[in-house]
This record gives sequence, C-alpha cells and structure tokens, in this order.
Amino acid sequence: MLVSYEEFILPNSYFILFYRLDEVLQATTILLTLNIIEVVIPIQCVTDSERNHQYMPRKNAFSRSQSAHFPSEEKLPGQGMATKYFHSNSLRSIWQIANSLPPYLFIWYLMYLSLDISYWLTLGLAFLASGFLIRVFIICHDCVHGSFLKSRKLTNILGPITAYFLFLPYKYWGISHIRHHATANDLDHRKDGDIGILTVQEYIDASFWHRVRYRVYRNPVMLFMVGPVLYFLFRFRIPFFDKRPNQRNSVYLTNVAIAGTLIVMSLLIGFKTYVLIQGPIIIITTMVGVWLFYVQHQYEGASWERRDQWNYTDAALRGSSFYKLPKLFQWFTGNIGFHHIHHLFPRIPNYYLEKCQKEHSVQWPVKPLTLGSSLKAFNYRLWDEEKGGFVGFAQVKKRRHAQVA
Repeated sequence: MLVSYEEFILPNSYFILFYRLDEVLQATTILLTLNIIEVVIPIQCVTDSERNHQYMPRKNAFSRSQSAHFPSEEKLPGQGMATKYFHSNSLRSIWQIANSLPPYLFIWYLMYLSLDISYWLTLGLAFLASGFLIRVFIICHDCVHGSFLKSRKLTNILGPITAYFLFLPYKYWGISHIRHHATANDLDHRKDGDIGILTVQEYIDASFWHRVRYRVYRNPVMLFMVGPVLYFLFRFRIPFFDKRPNQRNSVYLTNVAIAGTLIVMSLLIGFKTYVLIQGPIIIITTMVGVWLFYVQHQYEGASWERRDQWNYTDAALRGSSFYKLPKLFQWFTGNIGFHHIHHLFPRIPNYYLEKCQKEHSVQWPVKPLTLGSSLKAFNYRLWDEEKGGFVGFAQVKKRRHAQVA
C-alpha cells in the first residue's frame, strides 16, 4: 500500500514523543532534519515493512546483501566474461588503502601545521584532503557490496573503519544503499538512498506548502551546499524507525566514536582547531559526494519507470550514468563514474570498473556524460512521465494552471 510522507512519518513522530528516550531524540531530529534538510520526499513512498518484504531478506539482510550479485533479468551479451571481475585482487585492494587513507591523514596533519601560516593555505589543503577522503568512501562503498576484500570478516572490519572517517554508520547506511540498488530509478519505490524527486503530476497535485517545501529542497543551494552537510552530520545520528539491533547499534557506535574523537581532539589540539580543520573537509566531501550521486541517476537521457515497466538491467544501463571525468577526478572518485557498470554488477571492485567497461563498450553501449554536459542537471526539478525526461519548474507552470482552471 502506498502512503504519503505526511501519513506515514508525522503521526509516528507525535506518538513516539512519549515513548523511549531514543525515540524522543528520533522525533526531535525528524522535526529538525526532515523539514530543514530533506524538506520533502516523494509524495508516494513505500513503508519500511513492505519494502523489506519485497526487496530484502528477512534475516541477516546486510550480510546477505554483500554477496548478492543482483543478476539481470535477461542474459546480457558478454555477461559471462564480466564475471571474472567479481573477485577482488588483494594486492590492488591493499594498495588502494595505502594510497588513500595514509595520504588523507598526512594532509590532515599538514592542515594542522598550516594554521600557523595562513588559513587560506589550510582551506587549499582541505580540497586535497577531501579528494583522498572520497577515495576512502569508495573503499567503504565497495565493502558494503562485499567487493573489496575476499574475506567477509576483514571486510566487516575495514568497512566500519573507513565509514568512521566520514561519520557514517556502516551497516545502517549500507542497508539503505543496497536497497537503492534494488529500486534505482523505480518511480514506485523512491526514497531509499535516493535524492528525492517528484513527477510533474505529483507536483501539480501537491498542496501549496508541499510545493514550496519541494522547491526549497530542489534549489541547488539547498541540494548541493547546505543539505549535504546537514544530512551527513545529523541524519545518520539517529536510526529512523529502524528496529533491527545491528543497524541501530551501528548508529550508536558511530556516535560514540565521533563523541570520543571530539573529546580527544579537543584535549590534544582544541575544539576550535579541530573544527577549523575537519569542517572544510566534511563540507567539500559531502558536496562533491551528493553531486556525484545526483548526476549518476538524474541526468539527460536517464530512464525512470513505474514498477510494472521497470527491470534491473534497464535501470543499470539506461538509468545510471557513464560519467566520463578527467583522469585526475576519475582517480579521486574511485572510478565511480562508471556507474552503469557498477549498478549492473555491484560485486565488481572499483579498480576493475574501467577495464570491464572498455571490454564491453560494444555489447553495452552507453552515451558518456561529460563534466560539461552534466551541468545541465542543475536545472532539473521534476520527472515528466509524459515526455520521459526531466523538466524545470517553469515548464510545468502552464500545465499546472491549466489543470487548476
């Protein structure tokens, strides 16, 4: 059963105000973050219980999701050859850790030293540190898919460690991300790990205040500057309505680790100094990360379908971008621009994505999205089901007035 955002979220918020302490914190965070950060989510969404029943195993969901290949519904040309990349290379994985995490920590230390010289130098180094932190995130991301290391035990050690540097609760975010793979570009199952978007008709049918909130949410300043920072800092501090102990504990342990870091760093270098260093890194990293995630599924030519027309292969090859970035940016983003390959086969480690794409570019032709052409996505606000593409608010204005009249 489909329910509206207000019908599903808000009544529960008022009820839990009088329940347990963590539920009170939950409600408080909802009122703060969902109305300020997310502002609005698609009018039609699926309840957690329905989503779990349809897309995820009832028990040990996270562990099983790590070994899931998400096979396509139809056999693809060259699919058998691609399976050779499903296995990680231990030496390459170790090398990626070595050229990502230690450089990040070293630059962090240089930022600390640079405070005595010029804060402008500190801010300049923050961009470089953010590049390496994005690489750390890619390692975390591959751990979620079980593609980075052969050992699941080591994966479940490395994953939380890398997630800690991004203030992410590993298992809590991981489940959300796996669900995103199971429902990407599905108009009937939005919200899980997605950047919210309404269809034109949903926007027209929405109340005045719902439209206002949505317009604020889709404003580029909110979507790519303010929202990402607040989302990462606050959204993952409370396990929203997640009753599974593993996911809730993942959030709580991350919060304890963050609190411990703040205390230790405050004693060592001072709270203000820590914020002056870590703040810019988090701001830049989250802004770039959200932009990458946005343009991977909301770009010119992307396909979004209703559930009865949706299939996994099309969602990967026609709904996930081939973001052809300059080589330096490609390196810092861990080949995530080959997102169509990643969605097609999530078990392929990031360092094999480019090679797999080159070997199968004929069998799986996808028009590349360049850094320049991707900027058009800044103007996308709604999905037009009639035209099968993204449109801006101005293009919908006349249609809305005509329907109202």
